Amino acid sequence: MRRGPPGFCIWLTGLPSAGKTTIGKELVPRLVERGWYADLLDGDEIRLGISSDLGFDRKSRETHASRVAFLSKLLARNGAIPVVTLISPYRSSRDHARTTIGRFVEVYVNTPLMVCEDRDVKGLYKKARSGQIKEMTGVDDPYEAPEHPEIVVDTLNLTPAQSAAYILGELERQGWLSGTATPRPA
Repeated sequence: MRRGPPGFCIWLTGLPSAGKTTIGKELVPRLVERGWYADLLDGDEIRLGISSDLGFDRKSRETHASRVAFLSKLLARNGAIPVVTLISPYRSSRDHARTTIGRFVEVYVNTPLMVCEDRDVKGLYKKARSGQIKEMTGVDDPYEAPEHPEIVVDTLNLTPAQSAAYILGELERQGWLSGTATPRPA
């Protein structure tokens, strides 16, 4: 078992197609290279398993985020770094995750809506704009941007690899990778 600093959660939030999962996939191996046990908890993937019973209304999204927070808490308390890539559009859900997990780093993947629509490989924005999908985050359901995230990533000026490197640099600067960071209360 790994000895050293306690685990913590890196929670990437942002609009659909902002780049959360792509950045998370770049970040996890870099953490592993540094000797951490890190794992990607992707919102879409988790919806296929423990959240397959949920829809996309507000209550379902909050329940989904709560389930992911619980899993993250279990991993972090055992010295791991769960890297969560979840839209988690509501501040209240992210605040709940912060309270549940304790050692929590909120990363806002800041990508303008127009860029997200251009990047959308699933065609969800187009379907939402034509009325085929209801309650789409950023279209007819709000995305509440974080007010005080620990890290903000500007994906307009950074590639996914550069974004992951930037996040690592910020984690080091803030003391998360050495275990000296003091978590901010919710």
